[in-house]
Amino acid sequence: MPEASGTDEPARFTRQTWFLGAVALAAIFIGGYGFADWWTCLPEDATATYVGRQSCIECHQQEAKLWEGSHHDLAMDVASEETILADFNNTELSHYGITSKMFRKDGKFMVNTEGPDGEMSDFEVKYVFGVDPLQQYMVEFDRRKGMPEYEVARLQVLRLSWDTDEQKWFYLRPPDVDEKLAPDDDLHWTGIAQRWNNMCADCHSTNLKKNFDAKTKTYHTTFSEIDVSCEACHGPGSLHVDIAKTKGVFWDRNHGYGLAKLKDKNSSKAQLDTCFQCHSRRRVVKPGYRPGEEYYDYFANELLLEHTYHTDGQILDEVYVHGSFIQSKMYHKGIRCTDCHDPHTARLKHDGNEVCTSCHEHSAGKYDTPIHHHHKPDGKGASCVECHMPQTTYMTVDDRRDHSLRVPRPDLSVKLGSPNVCTRCHLDRAKLPEDKKEDFTQYLDWMLAAQDDAAVKESLAEVDQWAAESFKQWYGDKKDVATHYANVLAEAREGKPGVEGDLTALAKNKQLPGIVRATCLYELGQYAPERVLDASRALLDDEDPQVRTTAAANLQLSSDDRQLIKLLVPLLEDPVRSVRTEAARVLARIPNAALHGDQRRPLRSALKEFEDGVLVNNDRAAAHLTLGVVHESLGDAKAARRAYEVAIAVEPTVTGPRTNLAALLERLAEEAESNAQRIARQDRDAAVESIMASQKLRQETARLRQAELPLLGRDAGLAPDNAAIQYRYGLSLYLHDRHAEAATALANAARLEPNTSDFVLALALLYRQQKQYDKALEQIDRVLELRPDDRSYQQLLREVRQEAAATSQQP
Repeated sequence: MPEASGTDEPARFTRQTWFLGAVALAAIFIGGYGFADWWTCLPEDATATYVGRQSCIECHQQEAKLWEGSHHDLAMDVASEETILADFNNTELSHYGITSKMFRKDGKFMVNTEGPDGEMSDFEVKYVFGVDPLQQYMVEFDRRKGMPEYEVARLQVLRLSWDTDEQKWFYLRPPDVDEKLAPDDDLHWTGIAQRWNNMCADCHSTNLKKNFDAKTKTYHTTFSEIDVSCEACHGPGSLHVDIAKTKGVFWDRNHGYGLAKLKDKNSSKAQLDTCFQCHSRRRVVKPGYRPGEEYYDYFANELLLEHTYHTDGQILDEVYVHGSFIQSKMYHKGIRCTDCHDPHTARLKHDGNEVCTSCHEHSAGKYDTPIHHHHKPDGKGASCVECHMPQTTYMTVDDRRDHSLRVPRPDLSVKLGSPNVCTRCHLDRAKLPEDKKEDFTQYLDWMLAAQDDAAVKESLAEVDQWAAESFKQWYGDKKDVATHYANVLAEAREGKPGVEGDLTALAKNKQLPGIVRATCLYELGQYAPERVLDASRALLDDEDPQVRTTAAANLQLSSDDRQLIKLLVPLLEDPVRSVRTEAARVLARIPNAALHGDQRRPLRSALKEFEDGVLVNNDRAAAHLTLGVVHESLGDAKAARRAYEVAIAVEPTVTGPRTNLAALLERLAEEAESNAQRIARQDRDAAVESIMASQKLRQETARLRQAELPLLGRDAGLAPDNAAIQYRYGLSLYLHDRHAEAATALANAARLEPNTSDFVLALALLYRQQKQYDKALEQIDRVLELRPDDRSYQQLLREVRQEAAATSQQP
């Protein structure tokens, strides 16, 4: 056998070396490329801008196709043959003595109806709003010559609306006004309550900027896209587009994929906050929210107030979704909107009960069975949402479901008169007045009627009792009937004694939803001001921003400036803006000299944030009124006066700014008179000048109060159950020496809110002036019940008793 060649081994070694070297080089190249791809990034301070959905469609065609035709897509559009759904073929609709006509002219869609001057006029429909179950129509006013095409002037939403299901016109009246609206009424279609720019626009278009010019009182509103498009939910897309165009292996190490992270598996917060930006009843804390950011940095949601929610937290007024959903167990278990809704079509992902059973799966059919719901299968009573998400109709035809996903509680209805789904479905069992059935179309109508109609109340109570007994047979007793927070809220709002301890305990109970706790803390401030300070102090560091904000607001009741500084200055650097700004608002009254530099700086910063948030609504008098109050607290009379004057100019018929401005000018007049007395001997001319300035200020004060009185009378007549308005009207009547009428108005205020010490005190002082000492002492005793530690009230009691005794001894 021949021997092996000695040259084979080196050859193999060479081939392997080359192979391994090539692999190594490739690895180095690929690794280097990958590292370079990872290392290359956009600057950390790069800011995303809006690019429009066309930039998205290029890569996301499927998502865009799903979005097309959705409610978000059709939230708003330019009026055209394609977008208008209503009949404009010389159609007429009569409402409250007015016959409006919808017609076409020169290719335009027109409406002949009552205008702002009370005369019938033709108006062109420029935009459509919504698509189902109703579509609304908007008219543009005050468009100045030369305005850029992309700017929108003042838009007013017609009350003449199209029912897309019934295919007919209807008049969308305010829910509590069943009469003709005067042309100068805010609720008239040309009034500020029907103004797109400040009532609707923010949530129906993408990247909306209101751009109201308070000097010219004109709007220059803009948006990136007219509807709710991609970037409304995902955020401005320029960074994402730039990153995608690099076609790199990795996303950007500074900015990720350049959009809001709405799919975070560990937290639902970013997605929910993004939806809540529109699906909530809230005030703006800071403009410019971008998806994925902290909700409470930009908004402060409304609590479970008496006029917006039922006592047990069920929806009453048009409150959208946020306030009800954050009460639910679903929210606290991490359920997010897209678990039930497709994020692009916005439709439910499943039909019928499968929406619920797709998650609530049980082999024995625990829920979707008569054993659970005790109703016939396939009937209304077998529907999960009918029992756990009852709907209320708003805007005449728009059914919206309560997202608190609660267990029906007819037992609470029996005790408190709150609604329950059993009675809602079985109204046919109630002996309700036949003459009202035509006007009352839903359960809520009967609930509201029951407040003043004993027959309706009794009829509903009978059905509630029947439902509670049936419920008890099926599911047994609920153990919390007596301790449910609804009982405490109801008693507090009725003014029943001894509730403050329960309210405090509920506010501190972290097993309850944050919105419930914050509501109880708020109600404690209304019910027992003398007890709320201790509770609020204890909750200033609560983990829930709603609770912290409410606690800070309640501390405005404190008369101890040192205490306020100690408690609220730390909140000026709270991580959440809504908490910071509320603390700043309360601290604004503290004299600058009482603060040191390390306290003034964060206060100035937070007050600037507060002012920026308030001026989002610079087209409303209330915004400037609020700033005027803050400026007065800060001792800046000039800025306060300017703010009140702007408020009057922006909304001339609103009450409040004139009252505040008159009080400010009166104080300035007193200061001028005092200054004249002080300098009279040293500088006679300057003293005379001060006296003349004082007289001018007092003349202006008288003029303002004279103009305010009829406006307050109007408001008092329109809102007889609003204690604050009755109080302000009473004070105005007093200043005009109409003391008997003033006493009636102030008595109404004290009756409506017997726990508001200012209302009771004002009535006591008026009775004292009229020498009605028995009545005065009765009201002072009530004030002392509310504020037992206030020495000034104790002194007032002694003085009035002495005056009463002296009067009784006179012959």
